[in-house]
Amino acid sequence: MTQRIRAWLEERPGALRTLPFLLFLGLTFCQELPGEESRYWVYAGKTVFGAWAVWLVRPMIAELGFRLSWSAVGIGLAVFAIWVGLDGWYPVLQEGRARWNPFDLANVGAAAAWAFVLVRLIGSTLIVPVLEEVFYRSFLYRWIAKPEFEAVPLGGFLLKPFVISAVVFGLGHREWLPGILCAMAYQYLTLRKGRLDEAIAAHAVTNLSLGLWIVLKDEWQYWS
Repeated sequence: MTQRIRAWLEERPGALRTLPFLLFLGLTFCQELPGEESRYWVYAGKTVFGAWAVWLVRPMIAELGFRLSWSAVGIGLAVFAIWVGLDGWYPVLQEGRARWNPFDLANVGAAAAWAFVLVRLIGSTLIVPVLEEVFYRSFLYRWIAKPEFEAVPLGGFLLKPFVISAVVFGLGHREWLPGILCAMAYQYLTLRKGRLDEAIAAHAVTNLSLGLWIVLKDEWQYWS
């Protein structure tokens, strides 16, 4: 089965870079349908799915990698600072949406709540950056420039795709303004070397820093 899926995806470069992210996103939209508590179980499930998807597509995407350079760490931390620092200075999307905090659940013990938090940290640090960077930086940026996106080099700066892909990325987040700025920062890292490795690492640093901030500072509004 796995080999058949890989063979099908390998013949479709667009699907290879979009389907894992879109299916992951679809699970996000459905996570609250069964009830309040379901969002935590669905997140755990989609993290497992995301890990499998990354393992599945990794050998077929040449530009995919992870490089924890000083630039990646610096930009990742800068994006985190912007994300938190701009809070309250602009209107967020979906104001009033329920925050993701398993400690709010009356019928879930502390151990289970911490397990959900750990899964969220793992998912947002190791899985989400890969799926999002492959979709936005490897596919969407180049597809906006040209439907035959593989002909567009990852290291080529193009103003229209740069702006549009950043706005699309930003609007996919409650914190749309820092989302746009961080997309531009990650795109810069991709353009600089023509690879995704530093952008994925920076994204992971941002998400891990934000996740730790949320837990340590009780700022659960950043997770929804």
